[in-house]
Amino acid sequence: MRLRHLTFRLLEVYVAVVRSGSVTAAAQLLHLTQPTVSQQLKRLADTVGEPLLLHGVRGIELTEVGRELYRSALDVTGRFDDFADYLAELRGGQRGRFSIALVNTAQYVLPRLLGPYSRAFPEVELTLEIGNRQQLLQRFERQLDDIYVFSHPPASEQALAARFLRNPLVVIAPEQHPLALQTQLSIHDLRRERFLLREPGSATRMLFESWLHGQGVQLSDTLQMASNEAIRVGVASGMGLAVVSRHVLPLQHPGIVVLPLQQFPLDSHWHFIIRRDRRLPHAARGFLEYAAGSLEQWLPAEYLCNEIEPLLSQTRAERV
Repeated sequence: MRLRHLTFRLLEVYVAVVRSGSVTAAAQLLHLTQPTVSQQLKRLADTVGEPLLLHGVRGIELTEVGRELYRSALDVTGRFDDFADYLAELRGGQRGRFSIALVNTAQYVLPRLLGPYSRAFPEVELTLEIGNRQQLLQRFERQLDDIYVFSHPPASEQALAARFLRNPLVVIAPEQHPLALQTQLSIHDLRRERFLLREPGSATRMLFESWLHGQGVQLSDTLQMASNEAIRVGVASGMGLAVVSRHVLPLQHPGIVVLPLQQFPLDSHWHFIIRRDRRLPHAARGFLEYAAGSLEQWLPAEYLCNEIEPLLSQTRAERV
């Protein structure tokens, strides 16, 4: 590799192409022409002396060398972003930028923390992405964000996780359902009921199906729905029962009751996730430090499980 020809601009273009998934999108993002971006990619590949990108069925894919270069490029560009933030802080004030991606269910809770944080640090530029578990796993693999919020961390050695909030799962039913008057139920009382479920891969669905398997029970009637809101409305209108996060339900939830099912609520937790192999920007670290000291102020005390400080200590140790 002719390192003296490897410029910051080439790395910046390469990161934009990988992140956006196409030359066209990267050109728009960088305000360049598509031929210019293609020429920069060719120059970068020639400089490295190895193929970096492949055009597969699902779009651009990275070769092994391409993945290693991408990791290094993120580190280099991230360090310059941090340096710019450092200069801004020297010139007076808390500034910076970071991105956080969270699963759909967490949007019912995390804004309670993000709102006060944004008011306390108005000069920090925060990008928020919300999606289902599969979408967030894809973002995690492509290293598109600085912090992720999952109820079940990715099965990756690069994932560093810290629990911060209990996420109990409960069974809900229409208010007029015959079982709503019962004081105790077993899953065998419910096995012939229709259950409204999220998409395959949803953490709530995975945990519930794993629990059913442990009980030796298979549901006879299910209906897949796209969102927690759709499920909540569906249950209230009598379409069936469902297992949802307790946080999805407002304090007052007309038309819905929580059933007293044995062994419920199912225990689950939300985690802050960062990548071991990616530098954590100053602003992202600042948010986690704020969260570590402020969860008790903004989130329900009965659900707290604050393990953020050990995560921060671990990242400090790995930086040394």
